[in-house]
Amino acid sequence: MKKTGIFYGSSTGTVEDLAQRIASKLGVDSSDIFNVSEIDVDTVVPYDVLLLGSSTWGAGDLQDDWEDFLKKLKKTDLSGKTVALFGAGDSASFSDTFCDAIGTIYQELQGTGCTFAGAVPTDGYTFDDSTAVVNGKFVGLALDELNEDGETEGRMNTWIEQLKQEVL
Repeated sequence: MKKTGIFYGSSTGTVEDLAQRIASKLGVDSSDIFNVSEIDVDTVVPYDVLLLGSSTWGAGDLQDDWEDFLKKLKKTDLSGKTVALFGAGDSASFSDTFCDAIGTIYQELQGTGCTFAGAVPTDGYTFDDSTAVVNGKFVGLALDELNEDGETEGRMNTWIEQLKQEVL
């Protein structure tokens, strides 16, 4: 498996939990899981695959810890690296900005040289709009732990199998 690092921002612990679960399923060591509020952007350098996770807040806002980290990350040469995104949102209360944060990360990292993997079909999701949808698919794994938590395990397993085929 390519050297994989998981980088997340989490205000309530939801995305941290998702990061831990993804790591466990992929066999990624806990020493390769990072809260972006606690690290320097150079931490991404030794990794071939970057799994980036964020929750979406309010009307489509990026999780706070990602604000500064993303500014630095988008100035980093990510050539040769594969980026896969995962995120959490609320499809009932914020159905018109569902998981926008991963859409923001995707947009901001355009032009850094990275290759994106792990796009997910929108089939089976209940939401109205999202900047995370590009060409009819989510740019990464979109999860709703508030309203569709019964779907998380299956969606996560499907995404992980897809990543194994695409990049790992």
